[in-house]
Amino acid sequence: MQQLLKLQQKVVPEMLKLLEKRYNILRTIYYKQPIGRRALANDIGIGERVVRTEVSFLKNQNLIDIDTSGMTVTKEGEIITDSLKEFIKELRGLKEIENIIKNKLKLKQVIVVPGDLDEDKTVKSELGRVTGNYIKNILKDDSILAITGGSTIKEVVDNAPRFSNFKNLVVVPARGGIGRKVEIQANTLVAKLAEKINANYKLMHVPDNLSEEALKAIMKENEIKKVLDIIHKANILVYGIGIADVMARRRGVSKSEIDFIREKEGVGEAFGYYFNMEGEVVYSNPTIGIKRENISNVDTIIAVTGGKSKGKAIVAAEIKNKNSVLITDEGAAREIVKLLN
Repeated sequence: MQQLLKLQQKVVPEMLKLLEKRYNILRTIYYKQPIGRRALANDIGIGERVVRTEVSFLKNQNLIDIDTSGMTVTKEGEIITDSLKEFIKELRGLKEIENIIKNKLKLKQVIVVPGDLDEDKTVKSELGRVTGNYIKNILKDDSILAITGGSTIKEVVDNAPRFSNFKNLVVVPARGGIGRKVEIQANTLVAKLAEKINANYKLMHVPDNLSEEALKAIMKENEIKKVLDIIHKANILVYGIGIADVMARRRGVSKSEIDFIREKEGVGEAFGYYFNMEGEVVYSNPTIGIKRENISNVDTIIAVTGGKSKGKAIVAAEIKNKNSVLITDEGAAREIVKLLN
């Protein structure tokens, strides 16, 4: 395959560029359907005249439908888009990049999707879709699935497939935290995902940034104890990774503590812990749920995040997670390779 691609790039490079362009158009329509031509042109950064030509071609190939509400992808178009994704990965050398990151960081698996979330917001939906399918493939009867909150995990839930072929599944929040937007809180996402995969669920209404004394008092409550017991038995953990100071501000961390994180060269954040480039914890938010020391007891931990700007944060959070699966995008992956080299 790689040899053939190299020959095509030498002899007919314009064919591969056209293929990538049509793939990007199909993917954008799929995640934003129904969408109009002007909005599509703005999203992918090409002229309306070019979009009109390409849309006409895709319509004639029965890959999209067009009506008064906008453009949508047909069933055949969905199949073609999924098939093209693997080809685009080969074309851009992403399989090789996956192996480099996996070996350098000593991870269980690395999956890279084409694109850069910093430049194309539909990439977040693709990350969610890939993660949702990965979760489906590793679930078993009696699995306990713990998830954090956040906009990327919301995409995982929104794009996860519906199924009901497993028994006694339980979905739980990985940690407390109710101080952010309701739609991306862990409890909200837990309930929504459980409904999609026909699972039971448990919620935990505990805000971030409580004092140690308050946390100790809450942990004595029977209902909280029961939920924590289930959380600590989770065999799958799904979480996002953020840039340290950005996440600290979002979590309401004080300026003096943010300054401390920066002083200690914290660059990445995951489930309330802030890491430097050596993977060392430099600060953590007081909360209850899965702790850093519990991670080694979880069968599979899945980190999902994207964007070139997250490169350092990903290395910091993942460098010591040998049982981790990293699902990220091309922009972040290429930045990670640069950092590791």
